Amino acid sequence: MNTIPAQELKRRGIAAVDGLIESGDVHVIRNNRPEYVILSEERYRELVAEAEEAYLARVRASLEDVKAGRVRRFASADELLQALDAEGE
Repeated sequence: MNTIPAQELKRRGIAAVDGLIESGDVHVIRNNRPEYVILSEERYRELVAEAEEAYLARVRASLEDVKAGRVRRFASADELLQALDAEGE
């Protein structure tokens, strides 16, 4: 994991990140904890594309469940919550 203290970033600006970003995402450390992550534009686009594909896959799977009749209907939110509680037991 590439890390850089927030003070270094503040002192040197984006030039402090230039060398680090070549080998991956950069975690900015503030108060001894990772606070921010700096990504390249390419990496950002990859993450967004992966998230969108995962979302579409979930929607497709849900539609298949509806078509196959694997969906239960509930009269109220309370009824749904009771069913979820019963599944968890």
